[in-house]
Amino acid sequence: MRLILAEDSALLREGLIRLFAELGHEVIAAVGDAPALETALAAELPDVAVADVRMPPTFTDDGLKVAIQTRKAHPEVGWLVLSQWVEVESARELLRLGGGGVGYLLKDRIQDLAAVDSALKTIADGGTMIDPEVISQVLTAPTPAMGRLTAREREVLALMAEGRSNSAIAAALVVTLGAVEKHIASIFTKLDLENSPDDHRRVLAVLAYLG
Repeated sequence: MRLILAEDSALLREGLIRLFAELGHEVIAAVGDAPALETALAAELPDVAVADVRMPPTFTDDGLKVAIQTRKAHPEVGWLVLSQWVEVESARELLRLGGGGVGYLLKDRIQDLAAVDSALKTIADGGTMIDPEVISQVLTAPTPAMGRLTAREREVLALMAEGRSNSAIAAALVVTLGAVEKHIASIFTKLDLENSPDDHRRVLAVLAYLG
């Protein structure tokens, strides 16, 4: 797939270019700050944009702001946002962009080629992927909405947040596909999610999960 990469560390940026090439992807532009990312996106849209949350010029949430702005105009572009630390609010903001095709990955996870490739494929296919470490921290302080769910339903929702398909969730929990589908239907009901396409409701469920 075709990628645009935005990372202010030149060393990490070059490493990511090589990593993506090794995975068979093409980096059509690699930049080091938010304004350059906007320029690259204006010149050519990628399948997925990979951007650091914090980058120049302010080193706050510049990368995330570009993702939000671009998503409104071009919802077909997938976004994989990278972060040095667990920032649950950034993950929430990313999911609030609407629809699928979004992911949030810690930079420590970049060393795992399989994890990166899986995240890119999930996002390109319109899915949602949240780093397992973010999910782990959320689990230690569950939101009120999570109190309605059974322990098994919380396990299913956590795997949904990681971008797992129903069949992958079934394999991970060693249950039938039918059982997973029933758990997901129950999650949607207990979280009072509107009757809409399941892909959209999965994102809404993950938003509820993140509080």
